[in-house]
Amino acid sequence: MDTANQTLSARHPLLALGGRFLGHAAAVVLGFVLIIVGLALGVTMIMLPVGVVVAMMGVAILVMGLFARIDEKS
Repeated sequence: MDTANQTLSARHPLLALGGRFLGHAAAVVLGFVLIIVGLALGVTMIMLPVGVVVAMMGVAILVMGLFARIDEKS
């Protein structure tokens, strides 16, 4: 039983790192998709205001996904 706990505790930092990476990767992909959708909406004059807002939200999410760092306090 003790070896199972040691194996799990040895994998914990690796799993935490992988989870953080996937979270950032998902934010980057979502931001890029929102930028493309915003540009597509901005093609028509009627949807231009909505397209600008969606594209700017995409830029913010993409930048957050690339540069944001959330520290866990233990």
